[in-house]
Amino acid sequence: MRIAVIGAGSWGTTLADLLAGKSEQVGIWAFEPEVAEDINARHRNELYLPGIALAESLRADTDLGAVARGAEVVVLVCPSHVMRSMLSGLAGHLNSGVVVVNASKGLESGTLLRMSQVEQDVLPAGLGYRHATLSGPSFALEVAREQPTVVTVAGEHGETTGMVQELFSTSYLRVYTHDDIIGVELGGALKNVIAIATGMIDGLGLGYNTRAALITRGLVEITRLGVALGSRPETFSGISGLGDLVLTCTGELSRNRQVGLRIGRGESLAGITAKMRTVAEGIRTTEATYLLAVKHGIHLPITEQVYHILFKGRSVRQSLDELMKRELKTEYDDGCCW
Repeated sequence: MRIAVIGAGSWGTTLADLLAGKSEQVGIWAFEPEVAEDINARHRNELYLPGIALAESLRADTDLGAVARGAEVVVLVCPSHVMRSMLSGLAGHLNSGVVVVNASKGLESGTLLRMSQVEQDVLPAGLGYRHATLSGPSFALEVAREQPTVVTVAGEHGETTGMVQELFSTSYLRVYTHDDIIGVELGGALKNVIAIATGMIDGLGLGYNTRAALITRGLVEITRLGVALGSRPETFSGISGLGDLVLTCTGELSRNRQVGLRIGRGESLAGITAKMRTVAEGIRTTEATYLLAVKHGIHLPITEQVYHILFKGRSVRQSLDELMKRELKTEYDDGCCW
């Protein structure tokens, strides 16, 4: 099977290497010429995935069309803010009936669309492509080191998700299927907002009680908004919900948690992002989630506070104080589907 992976960051490189290791014919598109050179000449990607030897059959190119032409499966692993332009560039090179697997997590700024909705907005209706979303608790470096990991693949058509499940499954990556694509995509995106919040309170030096409270109530917010947008509540108790949330809020490899940590310790958002090579999706997702909640009249107190800290200059201490002093209520009588 000929497969194109679009994006040679840590996760894109890991997935491309996994597929090449299964004897698939894999090409990967890289934005940076030096990354493509490193992959082709030395079978490494030291910029984004240091210390990992890659399959010798994996080939990289900076020409999007050269990578995508003739591919039966296209795996999208690019930041959400460039997804629309990337799809526009890809559209003319895709085969009819191609399977498009989204492995990116985020919401599009401005439109507030999920990634599969951006695909529907950009790709020609006559293309007849089939879609699936791959998501779950999966730090790229740990998967690249072949440490046991579980993820889920969601889509509307069981035949497509079953094929993608088989394609990505290995002795160290176990893939489940799911039919709630709205919930799986929202879980993967919104957990980054709560991860930033968790990093903030950890940056203040607060304890495990505070962290547990924030993660638990964060899951309520994700579920509340997800159900309002058409997903099922049980999805958020699964791999792409609770699983991804716990990993991203507590793992040291989490970029979003690291952003929150640094803000909690007194650094400015502008200073942090100026030094970041890789994208922390939760920054843009916070604004998009806040605007989605306003649009649909959904109350998300943690998300609202993260938004005001990131974009309105509110202090973490002030936000925490406001959260703790909110009107008292029963645990389940808060408008959530629970």
